[in-house]
Amino acid sequence: MIPLLEKINSFVWGVPTLILILGLGLYLSIGSGFAQIRLLPASIKAFLTPPKGAKEGVSPMEALCTALAATVGTGNLAGVAGAIAIGGPGAIFWMWVCAIFGMVTKMAEATLSVRYRERSGGEYLGGPMYMIRNALPKGFHWLASCYAFFGVVAAFGVGNATQINAVITGANQMILSFGFTPTIWLDLFLGTVLAALIGALLLGGAKGIGKAAERLVPIAASAYLLLSLAVLIARYQMLPSAFAAILQGAWDPKAVTGGFVGSVLVTLRTGVARGVFTNEAGMGTAGIAHAGAEVANPVDQGLLGIMEVFLDTIVICTMTALVILVSGVAIPYGTDPGVELTSAAFSAVCGDWVSVFITAALCCFAIATVLGWGLYGARCARFLFDKGGEKHFARCQVAAVLFGAVLDAGVIWSLAE
Repeated sequence: MIPLLEKINSFVWGVPTLILILGLGLYLSIGSGFAQIRLLPASIKAFLTPPKGAKEGVSPMEALCTALAATVGTGNLAGVAGAIAIGGPGAIFWMWVCAIFGMVTKMAEATLSVRYRERSGGEYLGGPMYMIRNALPKGFHWLASCYAFFGVVAAFGVGNATQINAVITGANQMILSFGFTPTIWLDLFLGTVLAALIGALLLGGAKGIGKAAERLVPIAASAYLLLSLAVLIARYQMLPSAFAAILQGAWDPKAVTGGFVGSVLVTLRTGVARGVFTNEAGMGTAGIAHAGAEVANPVDQGLLGIMEVFLDTIVICTMTALVILVSGVAIPYGTDPGVELTSAAFSAVCGDWVSVFITAALCCFAIATVLGWGLYGARCARFLFDKGGEKHFARCQVAAVLFGAVLDAGVIWSLAE
């Protein structure tokens, strides 16, 4: 099954898609006078401004944290490791390029979602499906239903199964380090515990998800960044060669990987695919979260969209990549090692104890991502089937956690891409 999925991925992530993703980012950048650069200081200021509580909906910061919860997930740990192993260190360069263009794309998504949202039952509803319905002629409205349908489907893969599978893989790695052998029954038990926890949080609705994300994401991300910084300080003498490998590998991957990755197109495609996977710029999904913010000016929320991609890819993904490249661990080029490579990199510098921390960070990131995507999928289901669709989606999302715990990692990641 994996070879078939890989062929489909090669087609899906071919030259036309790369042109669309990067071309749109370039178009928006030129049209806005490179707003992602000009407005980055304002975006940072908006991010650092103490959040104000929202009486009915969610605060702008809660909306950002919900969106960050969906983006800052296992892709930042497992996805980056896979990008380096499949596309070589140069894939990180193309992730940066994707992020720079993605910042303005995400700004547009957040701004338009607030501009064309609707109010129902005391809360704001928005996202691409509402943009299409409220901004485009009727002849395009069928695309709104298509988007909502595919949003529901994607929530089970990119927003659920990959996250849970990475947590289980990390837990198994930790169990092995203590001399025990993981079993499928243990995987199923862990999946059941996660399903119960996620189910309870999803029932809290947008407000509950926003508050959980506002607490979970900053703590988990800050702890992970501090540990990454400690590793980079300990191996600071390796940083120049790490950056050199990234820059050289972007244009001559064979020279860096020893021939295991010999095509610039493979490096480019891998970097963009994993970049979109981790920051979701261009998918439109983050607009669903940003649309719920109680904010007067749509552009104010758009500023936080810039910060979302900046934090996710430019900061967190870069830290993960540098840790892997300075750790000295052997990179299994041509494979997708997932979080095992990231865990091995931290362990090589900090010791085996760090596998417990990586598993804990994975668990926090994964739960946050499933919650964020749970909101996305629920909103898409509501658009298709009214309010009752949200409850049915939540039940299916909980069941998908169990599948993610026991299915093969390669199949899950290929399906998600």
